Amino acid sequence: MTAEQAALREQPASSVETPSGKSRDAENFPVGSFLIRRELRPHVHAFYRFARNADDIADNPALTPDDKVRRLDRMAAILDGDPGADSPAASAMRKSLIETGLSAEHCHDVLRAFRLDATKLRYRDWDDLMAYCRYSASPVGRQLLDLHCESRTTWAASDALCSALQVLNHLQDCTEDYRRLDRVYLPVNELAAEGIGVDALAAPISCSGLRRVFDRMLDRTHMLVETARDLPRNVTSSGLRWESAVIVELATRLLRRLRRGDPLAARVKLTRVDFLAAFAIGWSRGPR
Repeated sequence: MTAEQAALREQPASSVETPSGKSRDAENFPVGSFLIRRELRPHVHAFYRFARNADDIADNPALTPDDKVRRLDRMAAILDGDPGADSPAASAMRKSLIETGLSAEHCHDVLRAFRLDATKLRYRDWDDLMAYCRYSASPVGRQLLDLHCESRTTWAASDALCSALQVLNHLQDCTEDYRRLDRVYLPVNELAAEGIGVDALAAPISCSGLRRVFDRMLDRTHMLVETARDLPRNVTSSGLRWESAVIVELATRLLRRLRRGDPLAARVKLTRVDFLAAFAIGWSRGPR
C-alpha cells in the first residue's frame, strides 16, 4: 500500500464518506453564487456537497470497486430515510429535500453515475460517454432548475451545458484519471481510429493522434455549448438566468483554452481573468 492509499484509509470507521486525494485546483463554474436567491443557496450547496462527497468515494484509489458501491448504496439508503450519521452529506441532502419538497430523483441519478465510475473504466464511443453524462452531469442542472420551479422545457439546453462541462473536465483531468484510477473517458473507438491506445495518456505531451482525438471531442462539445446558449433566455428566474449565462461563457472560454493547451503537459484551467470576464459578459447577457 502506498503512503497516499494509507492516508486515504485513515478516517473514522463509522463514516462511509472518504476523501479521494484527487486535487480540486479550481471549479469551472460558480456553485450557488450570489446570483442565486439567498434562500436557495443552502440547498444548492447541500446538493453540491452530496455529489462531491459521493464523487470522492468513486475516485478513491484506496477502495475496491465493491467497497465504493457499498458506500454509495449506504448514501442512497440514508437519502431515502434510513437513520444514521455515517454520511453527513446524505443526511443534509435528505433534510434539504424535505424542506424544498423535491424528490430524490436527481440525487439517485448522480449516485448511479458514481457506481459506474467505481466499476467502468472505458467508454466505447461518444454515445456511450453521453449516456454516462446523462447521470453524472445532467442531474446537477436539473436539480437547480427544479429548485427554482423552472419548466422542464429548459432541461434540454441545461443537459447540453452540463454535459459540455463534464467533457471539458474529463479532458482537463485525462492524465490524472488514467494514472491514478486507470479510468479513461476518451472514447476507445476514437483512439483506435488514430492507431493509439490509452497508454498514450502516460506520455509527457500529446502525440498528433491524441491531439486529433481531443480536437474531435472539442468539436462535439462546441455543439453542446451552442445548444446551451438557449438556456439563459428560457429561464424565468433572473438570478438563475444570469448564473447560467455566466456558466455558458465559462464553458466557451475553457473550450478555447483546451484548443490551445495540452492537458498532458499541464492541467489546462480557467484564470481569474476568465472568471471576471465571464461574470461581466454573463451579466450583460442575462437580462431578457
